[in-house]
Amino acid sequence: MKSFVLGLISDTHGLLRPEALATLRGTQAIIHAGDVGERGILDQLKAIAPVHAVRGNLDTEPWCKALPETNVVEIAGISIYVLHNFEHLDLDPNAAGFKIVVTGHTHKPESHWRDGVLYINPGSAGPRRFSLPICLARLDLLKTPWQPEFIEL
Repeated sequence: MKSFVLGLISDTHGLLRPEALATLRGTQAIIHAGDVGERGILDQLKAIAPVHAVRGNLDTEPWCKALPETNVVEIAGISIYVLHNFEHLDLDPNAAGFKIVVTGHTHKPESHWRDGVLYINPGSAGPRRFSLPICLARLDLLKTPWQPEFIEL
């Protein structure tokens, strides 16, 4: 296998744009970092690839209780820690063996390295908030050093 493309999406808030679906097609797995908004969104994503999702602070409907607040995802031999709000990170990812941490919540697409761990927030793919971009990300797990590709919708 020459590539393993991971789709990263967050803060859909009940809106899954056709452009988001098109951008995620061809990914081998998808992480949704919370504030899903509607259960049907996860079903649509699952039609593309396996989905690993967490509950966001606005995921309060009864069906959301099935979503964990954090998720440990093992993909292509890489340990990924997923949570909605970075402020709630209650462990040392590097000491715990995680190579990537995926968060959402701020609606700001960004990534940075710290202590050998890649932190990624794909931004918000849902309704526009302030002047922030409508965005998601793709990451090829087999191309190192990892470089998330942010895609504005």
